[in-house]
Amino acid sequence: MKTRILFLIVMFTGLYTIAQNVNNIQMPELLNIQKREIIRVPDILGYQTLKCDFHMHTVFSDGIVWPTVRVDEAYNEGLDAIAITDHIENNPSKPHVGGDDNSAYEIALPRAKQKNIILIHAGEITRSMVPGHFNALFVSNTNALDTPDFMDAFKAAREQGAYVIWNHPGWKAQQPDTCKWWDLHTDLYNKGLFHAIEVFNEKEWYPIALDWCIDKDLAPVSTSDIHGITSEFYNLDTYHRPMTLVLAKDRSEEAVREALYANRTIAWFGNNLAGKAEYLDAFFKASVTTEYLDETKKGKRYIVKNTSDVPFELFSDAINVTVPANGETMITVPDKLKNEFSIKNLHTKSAEYLIVSLNFNK
Repeated sequence: MKTRILFLIVMFTGLYTIAQNVNNIQMPELLNIQKREIIRVPDILGYQTLKCDFHMHTVFSDGIVWPTVRVDEAYNEGLDAIAITDHIENNPSKPHVGGDDNSAYEIALPRAKQKNIILIHAGEITRSMVPGHFNALFVSNTNALDTPDFMDAFKAAREQGAYVIWNHPGWKAQQPDTCKWWDLHTDLYNKGLFHAIEVFNEKEWYPIALDWCIDKDLAPVSTSDIHGITSEFYNLDTYHRPMTLVLAKDRSEEAVREALYANRTIAWFGNNLAGKAEYLDAFFKASVTTEYLDETKKGKRYIVKNTSDVPFELFSDAINVTVPANGETMITVPDKLKNEFSIKNLHTKSAEYLIVSLNFNK
């Protein structure tokens, strides 16, 4: 009798399991494995190197994604800090989504805290040239920047302690024939109403803007200005999205603010870095090491190793070689070689590259 009861229980359980499987079979293998990209860049000069993007849009202006998507993209793509900078004066989606100029930040903030992404409250002052477009970071109320007179918008930003970036100065929609610094920009600069310039925006590189940054002691930044989906727009299999490397005292919003005001930034786009020579030099030296291998008739051979995600294009009279990202290469150094190399993808000005020496000791 006990055996029969046990048999019935097993049979019933099996039939129940089969019935359940017929109704709902889970296929987890079809889903993406959620993982965060690790961006390999060195911490330098006693600071943490934070990966940041300070220009992007959502459905609360002319972007196509919900604010939380920007946070998820930033997390998946290895960023530390972002600013959602929807246009303050141009919001074609407003009749459909409602809200105001603070809505994108308010919606994204809980997700940012969940994902451990530093979310900076920001907005884009969107005016015709001149002066053009400017992002105001670290604001408390973006609505206050929506004023008829653009100068009042800048003053409202300053009253909130905003950090202001001149966006895409060479954008052809506003400067079709040139990338020009106008008299009005001198006025804004002299009044301390902006603090940085995008030397790279979306897919455009403005070398002359780097000269302005170096000559006028402004911070060079690189941004995506993304309106669509980053993984659809950028070739993320080969490159990282454009970003600004911020040399911060720690991983916090206040540290990002302090570093920006101190101009401790490096613009990163494609395989290029642009910024002050002292920061690029520290970045290179923290990434690259040399190891003596042997000596041949042509000279001493060295293994040059690179631990960063940035390749380095070394050029001299006798040597032209790329040290690959997260890799190594071998070079032969002639006895009479002058130990001075230009790094062609590390830009200190529009027509100047970082100059370095390598350790060629045994």
